[in-house]
Amino acid sequence: MNGQLGLVLLLVVLGAGWALTQPLAKIAVSGGYQPFGLIFWQLVIGSAVMAVMTLLRGRVLPMHRAALRVYLVIALIGTILPNSASYRAIAHLPSGLISILLSLVPMFAFPLALILATERFSWRRLVGLSMGAIGVWILIGPRASLPDPAMAVWVPLALVAPFFYGLEGNVIAKWGTAGLDPLQVLAGASFVGALIAWPLAVMSGQWINPLTGWGAPDRALVASSLIHVFVYAAYVWLVGRAGAVFAAQVSYLVTGFGVFWAMVLLGERYSGYIWLAGAVMLLGVFLVQPRHKRQLQNQDAVIKLAGDD
Repeated sequence: MNGQLGLVLLLVVLGAGWALTQPLAKIAVSGGYQPFGLIFWQLVIGSAVMAVMTLLRGRVLPMHRAALRVYLVIALIGTILPNSASYRAIAHLPSGLISILLSLVPMFAFPLALILATERFSWRRLVGLSMGAIGVWILIGPRASLPDPAMAVWVPLALVAPFFYGLEGNVIAKWGTAGLDPLQVLAGASFVGALIAWPLAVMSGQWINPLTGWGAPDRALVASSLIHVFVYAAYVWLVGRAGAVFAAQVSYLVTGFGVFWAMVLLGERYSGYIWLAGAVMLLGVFLVQPRHKRQLQNQDAVIKLAGDD
C-alpha cells in the first residue's frame, strides 16, 4: 500500500512539475524574448543535463547514421517546430488556456495514427475526437469565452504544438528510435536541436545574451528547462516501475495543474466558457485514449520526448 501511495504521489508531483513549465514560459516571453532564442537555451540546458545523466547511467550517446536521423526528426517535430509556435502563442493567450489546448495531443494523434496505419478505427474514439473539436469551438465561438475576443486568432497557432506532439508519438510508434532508449533520444535530440536553433536565433535577431543581466524571464527559462529534464527522467522511471497505463494519467494532471499554476502565479481568471471547453476536451481525451496496454506503451513518446514547453 505504501509503495502504491508513493507512486501516486510521484505521479501528482510529475503533473504539477510539467504544468509549471507553462506559466514559466509565459514569464519568459514577457521579457520580450523570442522563440528561437528561448528554444536554443532550453535545448542547451537540457542537453547538458541529459548528457551527464546518460554518462552516470554508464551509457554513451550513439552518433551513427540511424541515431542522428532520430535526433534530427525528434528535434524538429518534438521541440523546434511546436515550441516556436507555442512560445509565440503564449505571448498572446492565457497560460491556462495553453495548458488546456495541450491536452488535445491524443486528438491529433488518433487521425494521424489512422493515416499511418498504426491503429484501427474506433467509433468511440471518433466521438472523443468530435468532443475535442466542440471544445475548441466553445473557446473561439462565443465572444465572451476569451478575456479579449481578439485572442481567438492566436488559438490556431496554439494548436500547432499538440499537433506536432501527436505526430511525434506516431512517428516513433511507426519507425521506432533505432534501438535508443528514451533518455538517449532526449539527450541527442536536445543536442542536435541546439545546433539548429543557434543559427536561427542569430540570423533572426532573436539571440539571447546570458551576460547582459538576469531577470525574471531568464530565471523562468532556466527553471523551466531544468524542471522538464528532471520530470521527464522521473516519468521514464515511473513507466518502467508502474507501467505506461498508470503513467499516462499524468496528462490529465498536467492540464489541471497548468490551470491552477496560471491562476496562482499569474493571477489568471477564466470565463465559464473556458471551464466548459476544458471539461469537454478532457472527456474527449478520455474517450480517445487507447485502452490497450500495448497501445499505451507507444504513447510514452507522445509525452514530449524532446519537448516542453
